[in-house]
Amino acid sequence: MSGIHVIEHRAMATTFQVRIADQEKGYAAQAAQAAFAVMNELESHLSRFRASSDISQIAQLLPGEQLRLSESTFACLEIAKKMERATGGAFSAAPAALKSQPATPQWTLLPKEFSIRCDRGKLEFDLGAIGKGFALDRMAEVLREWDCPAFLLVAGGSSILAGDPPVANAGWSCGLGDDNASQRYWLKNCSLSGSGLAVKGRHIFDPRTGQPAQRESRAWALTDTAAESDALSTAAMVLTKNEINGVLAREKSWLVFLSELETWRCLGSRGLPARA
Repeated sequence: MSGIHVIEHRAMATTFQVRIADQEKGYAAQAAQAAFAVMNELESHLSRFRASSDISQIAQLLPGEQLRLSESTFACLEIAKKMERATGGAFSAAPAALKSQPATPQWTLLPKEFSIRCDRGKLEFDLGAIGKGFALDRMAEVLREWDCPAFLLVAGGSSILAGDPPVANAGWSCGLGDDNASQRYWLKNCSLSGSGLAVKGRHIFDPRTGQPAQRESRAWALTDTAAESDALSTAAMVLTKNEINGVLAREKSWLVFLSELETWRCLGSRGLPARA
């Protein structure tokens, strides 16, 4: 896999890495910087730690009030709504809301106005479980516009988006875990994301109950987009195996991997990528 150019950038409290194959080094670096510029703009809209962001302004809404959003925030929240419905509420844009509120907050997206309306409660959004994946999807669009389709995008090691494989390769070798993970697959034009408690402790909450995730082992998800795989891997941390199977029975393009006694159990009917 020679001729792969690696460029890194710090944002969203993690390190983003762009790997571009089959391009001249200088051109690859320019394309990567263009992708990072888009990602930086996304952070300015999606970070709850920035007072001027859309997410911080949404948190100030009272029931009945609405706010016009940037295109990117609206698109990200549309995906969040989709994932909430698909997982039966196991994923949420406000995962820890029940820790501080008596009921789950309710909100509506208004496509004609490109706005969000607060229907109930306080919209304390935390997009940490979908924002990095959404950023990778938008970065991938930029790289394709720059005619760099052979890429691998990585956010902190737990969110991976693969484009076309390098010339003469079956895909990008990616594992369930760190760079030395034994279970590896050749990925192309799909995303792999993982969630767990080892690094940050019990930071994942079940939005349906407000209680911390009880699953001790890690969960990984394979989907077509990074936003979906990020959200699904997080939801898998609070769903039972039967609930996961129910979700995957409706979404045939998704897979979930659960760690069990130092092995991995794969759930879902999507075909597995080739082992690397």
